[in-house]
Amino acid sequence: MTAFGDVMWLIYTAMLVLAVVAFALALLFREDAYRAADKKNKGFWLIILGVTVAVNLLVPMLFLQLAGLVATIVFFVDVRPALQRVSGGRIWNRNRR
Repeated sequence: MTAFGDVMWLIYTAMLVLAVVAFALALLFREDAYRAADKKNKGFWLIILGVTVAVNLLVPMLFLQLAGLVATIVFFVDVRPALQRVSGGRIWNRNRR
């Protein structure tokens, strides 16, 4: 049973790391990039991904963690590429003050 526990711990850790990275990326993209890409808004994604991180850290309920994993995957597969396209590959504009 120890091997199963180790595998599950590894899966939970990977889901947490993915959620944290997605949250950090969502935080770094500019608000206007979300509007230009027509992908809800920055606040929406920060709330969804923030709740995902909190659930992964605090609530060991697999179905909630899987729902968060789906949101994380949607961010990485759909939202992030669209944000990169409208931003020209940059996360923030360095010339903007």
